[in-house]
Amino acid sequence: MAAPFSHSESGRMNEHAPQLFVPPRPAISARTLNGYQTLVALRWPKEAYTEDILAQWSFCRRRFLLNSGDAIHRVMVDNIANYKRTSAAVRILRPMVGEGLILSEGDEWRHQRRTIAPSLSPRVIPMLARHVVAATAPVIARFAASASEPVELLATMQLLTLEIASRSMFSLEIARYGPALRRLMAEFSSLAQPHPLDLLLPLGIPNWRDLARAKFRKRWIAFMDDIAAARMSEPASDHPRDLFDLLVAARDPETGAAFSRAQLRDQMSTMIVAGHETTALTLFWALYLLASAPAEQDRVAQEVGAVDLSVEAAATALPKLSYTRAVVEETLRLYPPAPAVARMAIATDKVDGTTIPGGSLVTISPWVLHRHLRLWNNPEAFDPCRFLGDKPLAHRYAYMPFGAGPRVCVGARFALAEVGLVLGMLVQKFEIGLADDTPVLPKITVTTYPDHPVRFRLRARG
Repeated sequence: MAAPFSHSESGRMNEHAPQLFVPPRPAISARTLNGYQTLVALRWPKEAYTEDILAQWSFCRRRFLLNSGDAIHRVMVDNIANYKRTSAAVRILRPMVGEGLILSEGDEWRHQRRTIAPSLSPRVIPMLARHVVAATAPVIARFAASASEPVELLATMQLLTLEIASRSMFSLEIARYGPALRRLMAEFSSLAQPHPLDLLLPLGIPNWRDLARAKFRKRWIAFMDDIAAARMSEPASDHPRDLFDLLVAARDPETGAAFSRAQLRDQMSTMIVAGHETTALTLFWALYLLASAPAEQDRVAQEVGAVDLSVEAAATALPKLSYTRAVVEETLRLYPPAPAVARMAIATDKVDGTTIPGGSLVTISPWVLHRHLRLWNNPEAFDPCRFLGDKPLAHRYAYMPFGAGPRVCVGARFALAEVGLVLGMLVQKFEIGLADDTPVLPKITVTTYPDHPVRFRLRARG
């Protein structure tokens, strides 16, 4: 997200539907401690949704939850060097992304950010949009051929967004390397689940899961190097075909330096990891919300009904999907893919009048921010109209599904375009409903998952 989204007054109700859908909240009995798999809503008391700063003890350490704009700005912008990633985050992510944009720090991070940013600027959206539509069309065709059967959409969206990420990253090699990539991503998904030892042990002391992650890292490096070598052996193209071409051609605007082979590999990995799982979850929750709110789904259907969503017209279609985009933004408010950002304070700091001792855990939770009673009216309700219009947020960090500050997600524009196009294509072709009435509750591991497999019914429109 390059800048805060503008939206209508926080308390504005959905004028075309007097009764807004309110997704079910987690129940206390659903909480578990095993593997840190807990419901994020239950990790904070009611005060978290009303206070600017909440102080607690967690694992014998001081923990602060920040909700005020000034406090978040201090941690994410003004004094960002004082707040490092937690050991758990590094343990989980490094086997896949190495020292890429997510985990690099200091001058190395600044070099990578300067170099990669032009590769994801608005001018490349048309190229990427074509990959999105080309990957989605066969999925639409398969659904149409078996529309009478219930389908588990999360698994389908995970495969689809991995296909989109792969085509966008290295389109020429997807047929050859796609099956192996899917196997490796499935293996990493199991290794990425946090364990209490990930939280309790210092980074320098490995646990048994770290050993498995290290073995995975060796296989992953070899796999990505094979893809890079195959691409390097291809004749050069006059025009970029995918993100690989853009990354190879990228140069640091200050130094003129290109990415080394290792840096290129880590950037490829970062984009695949960041570009598929969270996007799949956003698509799932958007489809669940629309299936639960028929009036909202009908409004999306009316918007996309006459829009050309073919490969050739994909990019020009995006500006016509304003309400679809609002649905995506409201989905990201209710179900942020990354529900919490945790940082460790290196030295004692003063944050919006509160002293943060060195060694404290500082958390900024989009889940809490997006439901905070001082920042949103009727925050539990699904109301896409919040994101129509031009009224400002309660404060600039009240809505941050892609993070904030210098390290805001560089691929946010592409993620929004991808979800909007896929959602538009699905609703254009199908009426989407739930196959049963079992409440769907959010469960948190690293991201926001449904608590059970959810089956949908897709009926052809018209």
